[in-house]
Amino acid sequence: MRIFATLALALIAVASPAVAADNSPVEAPRIVVSNIPFDIKIEAPDLNHVPYALMIVSDGEPLYAHNGIIPSTLKNVRVPASGVLEITLSTAGQTWESTSRSIPGWLTLLPPLIAILAALAFRQVYVALFAGVWLGAFIIKDFNPLKGLLHVIDHYAVDSLAGGDGWDHTSIAVFTLLLGGLVGIISANGGAQGIVNTVSRLATSARRGQVATWLMGLVIFFDDYTNTLIVGNTMRPITDRLRISREKLSYIVDSTAAPVTCIAVITSWVGFEISLLSDAFESVGMLDRNPFTTFVSSIQYSYYPILTLFFVLLVALMERDFGPMLTAERRARKTGEVLAPGATPISNIDTEIKSDPSVPQRWINAVLPVMIVIFGTVWGLIETGRMSLIDAGTASPTMFAALREGNSFVALLWSSFAGCIVAILMTLVQRLLSLGAVVNAMVSGIKAMTPAILILILAWSIGKVCTDLHTADFLVASLSGVIAPELLPGLIFLVAAAVSFSTGTSWGTMTILTPLCVPLVIQVTQIADMPAVTQNTILLSSIASILSGAVFGDHCSPISDTTIMSSMASTADHVDHVRTQLPYALTVSLVAITIGYVPTALGMPSWIGLTLSAVTLFAVVRFIGRPIESAA
Repeated sequence: MRIFATLALALIAVASPAVAADNSPVEAPRIVVSNIPFDIKIEAPDLNHVPYALMIVSDGEPLYAHNGIIPSTLKNVRVPASGVLEITLSTAGQTWESTSRSIPGWLTLLPPLIAILAALAFRQVYVALFAGVWLGAFIIKDFNPLKGLLHVIDHYAVDSLAGGDGWDHTSIAVFTLLLGGLVGIISANGGAQGIVNTVSRLATSARRGQVATWLMGLVIFFDDYTNTLIVGNTMRPITDRLRISREKLSYIVDSTAAPVTCIAVITSWVGFEISLLSDAFESVGMLDRNPFTTFVSSIQYSYYPILTLFFVLLVALMERDFGPMLTAERRARKTGEVLAPGATPISNIDTEIKSDPSVPQRWINAVLPVMIVIFGTVWGLIETGRMSLIDAGTASPTMFAALREGNSFVALLWSSFAGCIVAILMTLVQRLLSLGAVVNAMVSGIKAMTPAILILILAWSIGKVCTDLHTADFLVASLSGVIAPELLPGLIFLVAAAVSFSTGTSWGTMTILTPLCVPLVIQVTQIADMPAVTQNTILLSSIASILSGAVFGDHCSPISDTTIMSSMASTADHVDHVRTQLPYALTVSLVAITIGYVPTALGMPSWIGLTLSAVTLFAVVRFIGRPIESAA
């Protein structure tokens, strides 16, 4: 077949002159990975129904050939070697030539790997992330260091805020800045100190302070970004007073935000998760399967998020820690130093803004604006979802349906802006500060967030680098293989964790793996002729493992935006946060795999898996953890 295609291409090429590739109907990736499938799209309105021949050649050796009719999409194209690819498309009267480049798979891992290792080794997050982005741009720009350097600025930095995901990213940045402004106002008008004074009367010990932080993380369950920023900023003065380390605060914040949001039924994640499942079911013809009820049914198998929430509570109640967290907590308790010597917090809002001692310290001046943000976000989700459903033709959408379809980014912008307005009005009406002082406090709060925004831009940039280099595709192809159906949930969890850790995005991981893994699980279990009940159990636990693995990898990755935001909201050193959280996340994930996902796929009920896992984690904290008060 390849010989005939080559001959046909040669005959067509001889009969027709070459044409410049400026308006080539061929759309192929600029970078492909050897032995990893990719797609080529061939489309030209003036060439519809015209036969074509396409060939890919590298160093004079034909690697791929295909004959077809325009328009056409060639799926699962593979090239076996790395190097420059010459792509030639010929029709009866024209020829187009374009080039692409194939790289070895290991090269796609270098940018995120260098960024992660450099951040952990040198404790310079900005430099590490920039180095990862530059290395990716260096590879993409044909190993030209100068072009790669310029590509970081004129492409990735700009594209992170103005590209395909630019609106979402800009919304997060504006929301973060507005919330920083809100924190600046309530810090200057005495409201934040009023909360500290009030809660301090209840949270009179480190144990109670940690539990209170955990409870706040559960209460703000509808969005992980809102959860992270509000809980971290609100509880930081209280935990500082109780001599709880910033490492522990950022751990509690990070480990209650995404885990509770991803398994709650009414959250900003639900619509996204359901849409992915709906598309996956449609791809295998399961149009009668309800994606929402499937998601709800899979929650019982979300071992990692559920066990993470339980583990945080255990550590707080038992006041036992291990690993780097134990060192951090002992330091904070004995010396009062909530930050390690030499630590560099990525936000400095607590040092830049101080309230005037003469200003009345009223807790309501902080609580009411924060509640506006919380309930405003819920209202915004309902309102944006309602408008979306009405535009789609639904006459009277239910509140639950509206929540499911809500735009979380718009809701966050509305609520944070409303919170700032309420804080300003309350401050001025009570004559706590002058208008100039309020504006200065808000600007100071926004300024304090700019280092974190810079890190977010770099994190988004390296995520785009990973997309362009097909890092996730390589990982999925490398880690997937022929395996027993019973082992699929555990394997999928590991693959999701690897992808999420390398790319720093849980949503991106779910986007990549859901359409791949759900059809795979359905087909493998059907081919194995397993009972319907067993097939359903493996499917549900596999769906949960995609979500759980994505959250786990996101927790461990120093280039994750939610991990960065947890450090930012807690005013913690980012590397210290990652270093102290990693042993806890690994412990929970190991228990989730060995006692949860694998035994469940073999037939053990999920409630037994959760119970045994909880007992195991209790034993870990009790016998491996050490009391904070013990001598260092």
